Amino acid sequence: MPPKKTPPQHEENDMEQIKASLANIQQEIAKMATQQHQILTLIGQVEGLQQEINLLKGELNSKEKRIATLEKSMADSEQYSRIDDVIITGLKTKHRSYSRAAAKNVDASLVPTEQEIETLESQVLQFFESRNILVQSHNISACHPLPRKKTDTNVQQPPAIIIRFVNRKHKIELMRQGIKLQKTGVYLNEHLTKKNADIAKEARSLRKDDKIKATWTRNCKIFIRLNGATPEDEKVLVVREIGELEQYKRCPV
Repeated sequence: MPPKKTPPQHEENDMEQIKASLANIQQEIAKMATQQHQILTLIGQVEGLQQEINLLKGELNSKEKRIATLEKSMADSEQYSRIDDVIITGLKTKHRSYSRAAAKNVDASLVPTEQEIETLESQVLQFFESRNILVQSHNISACHPLPRKKTDTNVQQPPAIIIRFVNRKHKIELMRQGIKLQKTGVYLNEHLTKKNADIAKEARSLRKDDKIKATWTRNCKIFIRLNGATPEDEKVLVVREIGELEQYKRCPV
């Protein structure tokens, strides 16, 4: 028997359903296209922001490097201004308190006079002479006590004294003769900035713990000598940042 024919009414209904489905699909495709466009726009914005962030990071790193360079330059300048100085500690002298004179709004009578400063210089030179260390007065441009540091003990320590030489070679010569002050309780040190003083202190601590073989300063630079099985292994290094000493704390004794 021949197939039954679909009534015209059914065909029209099927076509309407197909058209409706196609319309829904087109709407979904349009929504997806809109969402895709929005996503692509957001991706572009994110990429643009990332580029701006990278640019700002580059500028920040550049500024940080410039700041670090300026800080290093200032630290070097500060240290260089002290390179002709020698700090004497442990020497008992008679003079007025320079720390009081350095304070603001003090009575003028507390300020050391030129005669008092000369007397202090004379006492220092006399002590050096007693230890067979010859220092010419005309090679000294300044000599005065430094403000006392606060201590937890009631023992009054003599104030440190600073001597500034007119020529660095005279300062170097005095430092070389420091060995003559052994067992006197008087010590000679270079006038280090706080940064370099902290490095020197940390290096001395490592030396005390036998983490390094030796440490010393020369021209306000801190040197260390490493431990080694042979003299050739005992490298001498200049330490410019305290963080450079961190690796030696882990060295076996």
